[in-house]
Amino acid sequence: MDKAFTSVAEVVADIPDGASMAVGGFGMCGVPSVLIAALLEQGARELETISNNLGVDGFGLGTLLAAGRIRRTIGSYIGNNKEFARQYLAGELEVELTPQGTLAERLRAGGVGIPAFYTPAGVGTLVAEGGLPWRYAADGSVALSSPAREVREFDGTRYLLERALRPDYALVHAWKADRHGNLVYRHAARNFNPDCAAAARITIAEVEHLVEPGDLDPDSIHTPGIHVQRLVHVPGAEKPIEFRTTREES
Repeated sequence: MDKAFTSVAEVVADIPDGASMAVGGFGMCGVPSVLIAALLEQGARELETISNNLGVDGFGLGTLLAAGRIRRTIGSYIGNNKEFARQYLAGELEVELTPQGTLAERLRAGGVGIPAFYTPAGVGTLVAEGGLPWRYAADGSVALSSPAREVREFDGTRYLLERALRPDYALVHAWKADRHGNLVYRHAARNFNPDCAAAARITIAEVEHLVEPGDLDPDSIHTPGIHVQRLVHVPGAEKPIEFRTTREES
């Protein structure tokens, strides 16, 4: 029942080339940066990531991206990562853009055993009709496009079918955990972490505070330990600020 490892390298050691991975975080908040750094050191390649975004240049998943370790990603935001945009437009990276709420629901559905669901998000757009460029060729032409989705009408409203996500691994960041793998997230760092943790076949958590079984209030637990296979204590994990806004002292 004790799922705590003493080494960060040990918890990611068996992640193979080509693995699919759900990674928690939103921008720089709640990102499992220590696990990502260990995976970068471990050397796995041709990874498929599922995350809201691919970090930023030089932090989080942005480090794996810059090293050429990610083959494909499913996400909802390219945003501030210049290398992400460059690789996508150059045909080096396959990108499945997904509405943010749909992404969360695809992960949640995978975690509760629902294979697919209908949603109104994306109806009447290329998300439903197909044709979104998933991968470009080196000459700038579209090498691979998204397929059309099944659309049905319920009570006068059209919905499209989305498949659940069930990745091989999840990397998540939690504020506190006990040795049985019960996780508590702090404030906005909760974001995609619970959905990622539940969806994966093997979930690996980095935690800021590790306590003994029985020390957590059951009502405060966000991810039950049944969803977590491995965890590692990472006190003092880096928490950079994405946008620093200041004003002159009055």
